[in-house]
Amino acid sequence: MRIPGAGSPSESPDGRRAGAVGALAADKLAEEVLDSISSARRMKCPELMTRRRCLREGVMLTSVALVAPLARAFAVLKPEARFGGFPMGIQSYSLRHLELNAALDAVVELGLHHVELYGRHLSPQASDAEIARVLESLQRRDIAISAHGVNRFSADHISNRKLFEFAHRAGIRNLSADPDPDDATFESLDRLVAEFGVRIAIHNHGPRHHWGTPELILEALEGRHPDIGVCADLGHFLRADIDPVAALESFRGRLFGVHLKDFAERREDAEGVVVGQGHLDLEAVFAMLRAVDFPADGALSLEYEELDPMAAIRECLQAVSIAAQGIESGP
Repeated sequence: MRIPGAGSPSESPDGRRAGAVGALAADKLAEEVLDSISSARRMKCPELMTRRRCLREGVMLTSVALVAPLARAFAVLKPEARFGGFPMGIQSYSLRHLELNAALDAVVELGLHHVELYGRHLSPQASDAEIARVLESLQRRDIAISAHGVNRFSADHISNRKLFEFAHRAGIRNLSADPDPDDATFESLDRLVAEFGVRIAIHNHGPRHHWGTPELILEALEGRHPDIGVCADLGHFLRADIDPVAALESFRGRLFGVHLKDFAERREDAEGVVVGQGHLDLEAVFAMLRAVDFPADGALSLEYEELDPMAAIRECLQAVSIAAQGIESGP
């Protein structure tokens, strides 16, 4: 099964993408790790190298072997029949009251296979060993990282580059982003997306934010690299009294992420509600996502920001499933 109009790798008959590539990569990773451990154990330490240094460098070799192979490919997202063929996931900020492993257990409990991680659950300053541990925790639970963010970018090219290097090492295709609205920042991002193949998805954050309207975002994107696009937070568009479905249409070709979020009223201080119970027309949203060919490797994330979220998140996912499956599949 595939999202009509969206490119995707080969898939198995049951609608989930074939896992052969992932299995081969895992086997290759295991072989390289074992080889590096063996090499570290066999290392002949020169007389001037202390035993402690020898052991430390052996561990470093092993750590690099754990992370480097994974950095060569982005995470593979799986179309979900339960969600109309879309790779539905969750923004881990929704589970911010939990530590990482507890949050991932909650993702499994919710029946999801994709997560957009935020900084508390995976820091961009994480070491190679820390990234390897997180990736192993995700793999063990059959969860893929769809995106990471929201990350700030500025005219500081060196700082921006560190975020891209982090995404590359962690196999993250999409960085939800809050870039400064100036030419120097976007010139830096132009260079980095071209170099790393990592997408930037500009996140709107409410009516007073510098990316608060589709027009502001589209103006900034004009003439920029095609891998600089949008993470459309539909709830924040509602808070700004902007039609979220029309916003999605305006981002055609540049839409790399969506935060599904709903509010009781179309005003700045509105209270968050279960999606579909406020002003968000879920069926219209999914019909538009299909119409604009939302990419198969885009980050479609439920985000629920109220306290004690699990029961409400289950209701949200049920509403999303009904709406997504109710949309005609197209040719």
